[in-house]
Amino acid sequence: MPSPRETSFPIGAGVRLDELELDPHPVLARLREREPVSWVPALNGWLVTRRDLALRAMRESATFTVDDPRFSTGQVVGPSMLTLDGAEHDRHRGPFARDFRRGSVRERFTALVEAETERLLDELEPRGSAELRRGLAGPLAARTVAVALGLDGTDTERMLNLYDSIVEAVTGVAAGEPVTPAGRRAFAELRSAVEPMLDQDPARSLVAAAAGRAGGLARAEVVSNAAVLMFGGIETTEGMITNAILHLLAHPDGRALVERDRSLLPNAIEESLRLEPAAAVVDRYATRDVRLGYGSIGRGELVTVSIAGANRDPAFFPDPDRFDVRRENARRHVAFAHGPHVCLGMHLARLEAGTAVGRLLDRLPGLRLDRDRPTAPRGLVFRKPPTLHVLWGDSRA
Repeated sequence: MPSPRETSFPIGAGVRLDELELDPHPVLARLREREPVSWVPALNGWLVTRRDLALRAMRESATFTVDDPRFSTGQVVGPSMLTLDGAEHDRHRGPFARDFRRGSVRERFTALVEAETERLLDELEPRGSAELRRGLAGPLAARTVAVALGLDGTDTERMLNLYDSIVEAVTGVAAGEPVTPAGRRAFAELRSAVEPMLDQDPARSLVAAAAGRAGGLARAEVVSNAAVLMFGGIETTEGMITNAILHLLAHPDGRALVERDRSLLPNAIEESLRLEPAAAVVDRYATRDVRLGYGSIGRGELVTVSIAGANRDPAFFPDPDRFDVRRENARRHVAFAHGPHVCLGMHLARLEAGTAVGRLLDRLPGLRLDRDRPTAPRGLVFRKPPTLHVLWGDSRA
């Protein structure tokens, strides 16, 4: 027999986890129109899909908090800037924030990102075909994050494997599963890699600086934040680059506009982020009984903010399902979240994506999707194609 909430929110009552993972946009559109704050039994919580309500939930951290033992990332890596609010959040985020400002990112990372992009493309160019998620996007993101954290001696492939295990564990917890043994092992291995860096010169390493007197974080706190920066930095950037390439190659008209006028490339990447954010949802927990939209949310209940839903709100983005490289307000998406927990690494992610996608178009003439290996973004929490196979030149591979 349906519960009173299921009767009040019939669309939410029918939502399945598999449709949120495979193709959430049709059901998100129905929810946004008729139940913008809906009780979704499959999530055992509320789902917010309208942009203005999503902004409120992300902005009002005193009412909608991340500081709850159920928070998926916290269960995997422990307390960090991602799982704390108020003064504790500021204490954890502060030691890292300065180095991720736009000017600092451009000064410190432009040459590295350009050189690593060219190195990866040098390896790919003669082949005529490649899988770009792990042939370009992932290695670039992993290498950049490793250098940022002072772990530049870490093998990129190993770092990607650790990141895969941590992301899989976080995604599983979000779906109601326990933390996987692989996720626990990956975090333990990351901790063993980070801890020797804590005693290095603070000028050389972000983690050493955070552990120093000026940073004021305990060693375990630095390790947890390093894990957040690692998988967040890789996930955001790998998904951002892969989705942007897919959108451009799947929309020849938009690609042609970008190739004729490269000044459109940054906006095209923002439009790709709007259309398919690398992180589809963020979780919050109500600190008190509160009314949000038509939802009467109880204290302690889960409130999942659909970034994917907010980014296709037709009240703000006309014709929201269309990929439009000239969309005037594309940058007003919330793919990097909003409020106190806005993504720390967004400027670095934009630098990497702009460099990688631009040089890819420059260096691989005739670049196209491999029609024999079709793909599409998927994922309950993190959304990107599992693989992205492409061809270029005269390849028939």
